[in-house]
Amino acid sequence: MAGRELAVICLLFPMLFMPGDTLGNVPTQWDEGSALRYSQAAIGRTVRNHTFRDTRSQAVALRDFRGRPLIVNLIYTSCYHTCPVIIQTLARSVEVARNALGADSFSVVTIGFDSQADTPSRMRAYGKSQGVDLSNWRFLSANETTIDELAKDLGFVFYPSPRGFDHLAQTTIIDENGVVYRQVYGANFEPPAVVEPLKALVFGRKGNLVTVDGLLNRLKLFCTIYDPANERYRFDYSIFVGGTIGLVSLILLAGISIREWRRGRFARGNA
Repeated sequence: MAGRELAVICLLFPMLFMPGDTLGNVPTQWDEGSALRYSQAAIGRTVRNHTFRDTRSQAVALRDFRGRPLIVNLIYTSCYHTCPVIIQTLARSVEVARNALGADSFSVVTIGFDSQADTPSRMRAYGKSQGVDLSNWRFLSANETTIDELAKDLGFVFYPSPRGFDHLAQTTIIDENGVVYRQVYGANFEPPAVVEPLKALVFGRKGNLVTVDGLLNRLKLFCTIYDPANERYRFDYSIFVGGTIGLVSLILLAGISIREWRRGRFARGNA
């Protein structure tokens, strides 16, 4: 968040957050605890079909992204401290996710929440200045009403301040149906903070065990692991092999136990 970085992944530390404010109870002033509770309360909420303008001033609706996971983050282009760090951190995670899950398996949108200043041309220049040039990443603008409504849906809070805005450093992951699935906080976070929820959505939601594709996706879900040394995900067969060996061993042990039990009963019956 502006002025203070908070690297908290809600997946790992759920005990830090108690049930928070509802959609109507926007914190009236900047307070870190209230902002986090308000943000967490958005999980499970369906994001409405807001309309934006892309860098060519063409209309873009959120429903256009339905059918696969969507990463949403909000910044303001005149921010020279926290927002660029968020974009660069997210860009690193997106690159890892594209390699691990597939370039077309999810989408990303960065939205300028300073509606007066963050015009399509400013958002285009901002994206270029950050070195972001990916087919699945869009930079969007909107009017004040749309930004306010979107912020309510996402549990995102921002307030004018002498240096621009105070706001939660928040990256939101929305599922394929437009429902808020996970919040990631902080300007600096490791790729798994974003990739793990995406992996669960891309592979876990398609894990129908009665089909070959479902079985493969379930296998990918459990066997695709992060290699921090190389900052990438890899498919680790050893997990599957180890699990298979363990299962076979349990079956064999159970078979031996049943056989010995039956022998014991037979011997007692003939005594």
